[in-house]
Amino acid sequence: MASQGFWDDNERAQKTLQSNKIMKEEIDGFERLESSYEDIQILLEMAIEEDDEATEMEVKQAIEELEREIASIRIKTLLSGEYDKNNAILSIHAGSGGLDAQEWAQMLLRMYKRWAEQKGYTTSVIDMITDPEAGIKSATILVEGINAYGYLKGEKGVHRIVRISPFDPSGKRHTSFASLDVIPEIDEDASIQINPSDLRTDTYRASGAGGQHVNKTDSAVRITHLPTGIVVQCQNQRSQHSNKQMAMQMLMSKLVEIKELEKKERIEDIQGEYSQISWGSQIRSYVFNPYNMVKDHRTNVEVGNVQSVMDGNIDIFINEYLKWIKTAK
Repeated sequence: MASQGFWDDNERAQKTLQSNKIMKEEIDGFERLESSYEDIQILLEMAIEEDDEATEMEVKQAIEELEREIASIRIKTLLSGEYDKNNAILSIHAGSGGLDAQEWAQMLLRMYKRWAEQKGYTTSVIDMITDPEAGIKSATILVEGINAYGYLKGEKGVHRIVRISPFDPSGKRHTSFASLDVIPEIDEDASIQINPSDLRTDTYRASGAGGQHVNKTDSAVRITHLPTGIVVQCQNQRSQHSNKQMAMQMLMSKLVEIKELEKKERIEDIQGEYSQISWGSQIRSYVFNPYNMVKDHRTNVEVGNVQSVMDGNIDIFINEYLKWIKTAK
């Protein structure tokens, strides 16, 4: 019992530190804006007094930078959800389209990893099922950083790609799909009670890279929540215990999400909607051929540089979604 108390105290301390860090970052952000504004005023006075074009150009650049910082802070004010500040658990699943869809899933995984890197977030693989021929069948990663879930929550849905298939000798255009699920990382929630009899736990051998890295024990864990049909799995932790702990965290997060939705609809309706994503309801299309265009079908935002988007530059879609969903409520 004393040991449990220590871990509870430690967890509370960690949460307090994180809360303090978030508050400090917000204060620092406003102080930077205030300092930048004062600097611009001084530069503007100098430019007027000296009638100096170089100083005028410096003022213009400083104003543009200040506007970008203000826009960034405005977006952060939209992250007011209960779990927006949490880490995010992101799952990608290849849809219809065979090898094309599997490679598309891998391309999306790279895109989100690049985005996280640019944000200063860290990513770690929870579970991944690769294919020996090409791409991945599914992957689940943890994105760690303040507001990770708040930014990524709008990415949930079906993503569609149109391109010349590298797997088709005839060089025809193919359309493939991959679905994305995003949930906040939640350690525990007192309002969610999980009955052990509602769980089916299966263990299996985690896939490895071969040779000495092959896992010879059934360390991977798959947990099925029987009342809702939710399935979570983890195989990339160091032990079966760690895999089970991470899988339970994922299950808790998904049940919390369902509970939030339950405020709007009955749980039976939510279960059916939650268990499958319709391939006809894509949220975004990535067209590589016959033209280059990425379009979000909710906000109608379009970007002509597909490669830039695939390199992780997706803030325009994330930010416009946050503004759109705020006005839609």
